[in-house]
Amino acid sequence: QVQLVESGGGLVQAGGSLRLACAASGRFFSSYAMAWFRQALGKEREFVAAITWSGSTTYYADSVKGRFTISRDNAKNTGTLQMNSLKPDDTAVYYCAARSGGSIQLNQSEYNFWGYGTQVTVSS
Repeated sequence: QVQLVESGGGLVQAGGSLRLACAASGRFFSSYAMAWFRQALGKEREFVAAITWSGSTTYYADSVKGRFTISRDNAKNTGTLQMNSLKPDDTAVYYCAARSGGSIQLNQSEYNFWGYGTQVTVSS
């Protein structure tokens, strides 16, 4: 069983940067693909980025490609999301997720482990 805890959210002005961290506990995190999703107020949860178990492959939503970078350090049981050039539309609660499989999936229903989220607010 894997537990995930996000951190690093906060308030930032447009154009600024934040780095989110996902601390994982559990024996098999290193074999699981992980991803970030976000949910803005009044909106459905949406895919942001994902990474394979080894970190060899990444995938990004078009809305964040070129601005966000997902990475992981399996030796430390951590995942990160570096967010640059932030926009007000990036404002949301960001969730770290993992799935009991090594490949990337884009649908939230494919992920069976979730953190409780961290708030990111980007002001104009």
